[in-house]
Amino acid sequence: MSDQIIDLGPQTLVLARLAEGVVDERLDDATPCPRLPVRAMLGHLLGLSVAFRDAGLKDLGPTTDTAPTDAEPQLGPGWREELPKVLGELAEAWRDPAAWTGATRAGGVDLPGAVAGAVAVDELVLHGWDLARATGQPYEPDPAALRVAYDFQCASVGDPMRGEIFGPVVPVPDSSPLLDRTVGLSGRAPGWRRG
Repeated sequence: MSDQIIDLGPQTLVLARLAEGVVDERLDDATPCPRLPVRAMLGHLLGLSVAFRDAGLKDLGPTTDTAPTDAEPQLGPGWREELPKVLGELAEAWRDPAAWTGATRAGGVDLPGAVAGAVAVDELVLHGWDLARATGQPYEPDPAALRVAYDFQCASVGDPMRGEIFGPVVPVPDSSPLLDRTVGLSGRAPGWRRG
């Protein structure tokens, strides 16, 4: 896994643009994540952005202690304003090199700062893909973020805890684009299309 410090800003901007493109009629549509329709995916993105913002700030408490499976993602009426704001705060928190050092916590799990940063990047890249596929929008993740997500997924393949987080690896040819290989490693089928 890469220990590289990267700016999360370009990827959070990609996500903010995708969220802006979601029309209300699509909120109940399926996503590549089973049990998470678009509405819940947006709620999950909002929650993880807050949690990883606080993890980067080392502001540990309820937002960093709650496992993502402990709460159903909620999407309030002000989400269109709130999500881009929190995404911006997330990026800003991780611009501080101190966020990438020492220990922190996210999802109720204690992690080295660099690992938490990589997890945040991976979440932003993969859920950006989920949201784009579910809403029929084009998706080009930030190249630096994509590389971190790929490295993170490669490192997780042999992790016994992987089954709790990701599905079984979906085989993807080595000649496929890096995004498809990253998506496959996460247990998603790169060819997934909304119905």
